[in-house]
Amino acid sequence: MDALTGKRLLILGLARQGKALARFAVGVGAEVTVSDLRSPETLHTDLAELSDLHIQTVLGEHPMTLLEKTDILAISGGVPSDAPFVQAARQRGIPITNDEQEFIRRAPTAVIGITGSAGKTTTTALTGVMAQVAGRQTWVGGNIGRPLIADLHKMAADDVVVQELSSFQLEIWEQSPPIAAVLNITPNHLDRHKTMTAYTSAKANILRFQDEAGVAVLCLDDAGSLALRPLVNGRLRLFSLEKPVADGAFLHEGKIWLRNGHETAVCRVEDVPLRGRHNLMNVCAAVTLADAAGIPAAAMYEAIRTFTGVEHRLELVRELNGVRYVNDSIATAPERALAALASFDEPIVLLAGGRDKDMQWDTWAQVVGQRAKHVILFGELAGLLEQKLAGWHGTKEGATLTRVETMTTAVMAARATAVAGDIVLLSPGGTSFDAYVDFAARGEQFRELVNAL
Repeated sequence: MDALTGKRLLILGLARQGKALARFAVGVGAEVTVSDLRSPETLHTDLAELSDLHIQTVLGEHPMTLLEKTDILAISGGVPSDAPFVQAARQRGIPITNDEQEFIRRAPTAVIGITGSAGKTTTTALTGVMAQVAGRQTWVGGNIGRPLIADLHKMAADDVVVQELSSFQLEIWEQSPPIAAVLNITPNHLDRHKTMTAYTSAKANILRFQDEAGVAVLCLDDAGSLALRPLVNGRLRLFSLEKPVADGAFLHEGKIWLRNGHETAVCRVEDVPLRGRHNLMNVCAAVTLADAAGIPAAAMYEAIRTFTGVEHRLELVRELNGVRYVNDSIATAPERALAALASFDEPIVLLAGGRDKDMQWDTWAQVVGQRAKHVILFGELAGLLEQKLAGWHGTKEGATLTRVETMTTAVMAARATAVAGDIVLLSPGGTSFDAYVDFAARGEQFRELVNAL
């Protein structure tokens, strides 16, 4: 028997996570209905994937009458928790969940959960590689990759599970991972959460429900992360680039050290192939998390030495005529774009734009105006960013700006501008949803265009 057995489960959203939950729920004997605002024609491929399951579908709308025959409501990350349909479910006393919360309720092993405004994908991937190098069966998923609930039946007690979690997923959670990290908290997704208080509260759910046996990993150098210290119920571990910590990982005299009752030099800074100071922070976080899961320092070192990053994060696409083209499409907030800029000493031709999330762009404009030799703006944000740069544009001698409509014209403009020794950097700062299904699709088109030059 499972907690979903015999229950009437309504899933809003037929994306990858909704499909994975539907398959799991049917497998344990739940009565599943899937509702999606998109049309049957649009969802043809997704529906075909579930054609072997006995489920009901309601497409093109979310009629309130669905709640009359619902015991549990599961929402995708794209459905706000304050949406009228979700509010109506709460008023009826219907529990709200999602696929990742249902996974962690059943996980047979201690899960490492990772959230933060930036760096969580790199930290999640690197922590997973550390576990793999150590010879542990490893599962990496959540907000990235394959939904973990799809592989739940294959997992064993000694496996390592590394789960990336977004604020969208966490805002409805009522259970925390046994090992949990909040890497940082800076303004993000304010179009969804409206206030930093609400955004921070959503992130905090990764710690809020831990017990005394839990391990909480926070960043000593980030005020937003460290402010969650009062929520820690178990062991607090820290990571820092600024000063040594008593329990965790830190940078000191060109080496990353681990303290866990003993002191171990894990690696030298020059052993880290990832660019940028922010990636040293990610390495320190991964070292602390991996140690909490019993991964030896030797495996950490080998993983760090060979890890070249994740797709769409400072990814070198190619070098052409002495110009390096770098894909950082995953940078969907101005702070992430600034971290990318800080990773290079070479002259920068910056491609920026996309769709805004009600973010603050003044600091971005100041740094870009001083740092980039040429800025190419595209997407819905182009007009706003052009206005922001007006106050700083030209601070860098000879700096220029071009405004275009599409990624195709942006890449062509970059090629016409860049000279040997330059970096052409796609680090948009905005989301991709003005023109693409996600940042990966945007990055993939950038790759294709660059490789076709």
